[in-house]
Amino acid sequence: QVQLVESGGGLVQPGGSLRLSCAVSGSIFNFRAKGWYRQAPGKQRELVADITSGGNTNYADSVKGRFTISRDNAKNTMYLQMNSLKPEDTAVYYCNAELTLQWYSRPSGYWGQGTQVTVSS
Repeated sequence: QVQLVESGGGLVQPGGSLRLSCAVSGSIFNFRAKGWYRQAPGKQRELVADITSGGNTNYADSVKGRFTISRDNAKNTMYLQMNSLKPEDTAVYYCNAELTLQWYSRPSGYWGQGTQVTVSS
């Protein structure tokens, strides 16, 4: 019953900020944060930001300079700080991570349940 649980979404005005969290629920051996994706109505799911095991980050052009991905491996949690939000950022946001449940198992991909971000005045 290990899951990635997202929180922090909601309704904000243009120019506002939100901080999304993605935390592991349950006991695991290792947490490897991968990135954040979003899906707007009628559109494909797209990569918003990713982070490597070494801490390097990458962002979609549409969010560069406004969003920041981070992680706290000690807490098995990853974050997406979203500033200067625009209506075009409205979407369901999903986190993705690789979890190793036991020392002897191979890592596998997990998705958060999705959290709605709505940017509107």
